[in-house]
Amino acid sequence: MFSPDGTPRPHYQALYELMQQLPADEIRRRKQAADLSFLHQGITFTVYGREEGTERIFPHDLLPRIITNKEWTLIERGLEQRIVALNLFLKDIYNEGRILDAGIVPREMVYSCKHFRRQMKGLRLPKDLYITVTGTDLIRHPDGRFLVLEDNLRVPSGVSYMLTSRQVMKKVFPQLFQQCGVKPIEDYPSALLATLRTLAPYGKHDPTIVLLTPGVYNSAYFEHTYLARQMGIELVEGRDLVVHDNNVWMRTTAGLKQVDVIYRRIDDDFIDPLAFRKDTILGVPGLFNAYRAGNVTLCNALGTGVADDKALYAYVPKIIKYYLGEDPILDNVDTYILTDDASRQHVLANLDKLVVKAVGESGGYGMLIGPHSTEKEREEFARRITADPRNYIAQPTLMLSRGPCFIDGQVEARHVDLRPYILYGDKVTIVPGGLTRVALRKGSLVVNSSQGGGSKDTWVLNE
Repeated sequence: MFSPDGTPRPHYQALYELMQQLPADEIRRRKQAADLSFLHQGITFTVYGREEGTERIFPHDLLPRIITNKEWTLIERGLEQRIVALNLFLKDIYNEGRILDAGIVPREMVYSCKHFRRQMKGLRLPKDLYITVTGTDLIRHPDGRFLVLEDNLRVPSGVSYMLTSRQVMKKVFPQLFQQCGVKPIEDYPSALLATLRTLAPYGKHDPTIVLLTPGVYNSAYFEHTYLARQMGIELVEGRDLVVHDNNVWMRTTAGLKQVDVIYRRIDDDFIDPLAFRKDTILGVPGLFNAYRAGNVTLCNALGTGVADDKALYAYVPKIIKYYLGEDPILDNVDTYILTDDASRQHVLANLDKLVVKAVGESGGYGMLIGPHSTEKEREEFARRITADPRNYIAQPTLMLSRGPCFIDGQVEARHVDLRPYILYGDKVTIVPGGLTRVALRKGSLVVNSSQGGGSKDTWVLNE
């Protein structure tokens, strides 16, 4: 919000002036109104492993994060480049394997990834598209650049919080939206639906689309119901679908209805007990055979998780160069691959200064933040790294940029990141904004809601 000399940045000027004018009681009243709106809409998330009850109202900060049009244009170009290259990478490794033959990405790095699906080898997808919905996490470096922290290509969540946050903020600060000229994001559900339609099996002009959820106990169930309602499609669980003659059918009160596109919010392992984990009741027996026969489209495709493995993340700049012949528009964070002996020894000697992440985890789990860790935690991670170096990467401890937040009746700085959402069908579509996640605990660098984080609205300005 402020430049180093303490003056408000031009794009924050209107918000700054409003905060100066409003009495503290009025700001608190608007905060309460926003919280009540979230409560009445049932906007919740689930924290696993907590004894005091798992479901909570999603923490939301009153003050928006504001991004200039010039900054957003660069972000948009960088994300489109990255998604196109990652899709080409997935198509290649599951078919010709040219990038592996060329030694650009180590073959053992791909084949040892727990999200690599050998069952996908040689399977051709509609329009060769593996990634339909992506949520890419960005951070701002101290020098002002946006860097990619990680890609989320399996079943990325959080977009419902982006949309509902905007609805609430329009009620709380109606005049400010007009005054600032904020780009709209409300067309995301229709853009998602249009993207899913383009990926229907060949010859399906009016496809039946469903959203497949694990059910009410999933942490993102609110989002599943919200998106299905916004798109006007059926929300189904595995038990609502049946496979017959390699076609997928939905049970309805009027009988069986054929399903053409499934927007899945279930991980690969649980999608079909005949093809993957046999102990699951979440999926649909026979679904993978119907998928392999080309009679139904799964979005995102199975096996996309190999491209958001945190160790393969380090190779994305080379992947972009290999497929597109371009340098990355958005840079990666420097990353140590711990299967390399020299890198591993350096990391083990400097655990107190680095961030260590498990390559297949998400939600802030399986992570060590060196400067905030205890000696006992570092010793434990050293043992884990030595036992299984492929399962970990390390990065410098980056000070995420900070934004103004309304905390306990006053404005304080908190660390933030940004997750824009990218849709890929006939074209790449990125709604202007995304989910700004906030580390609400003072001094914390962890923005995940499961670890005490929250969110705030993201405003991209027209000018």
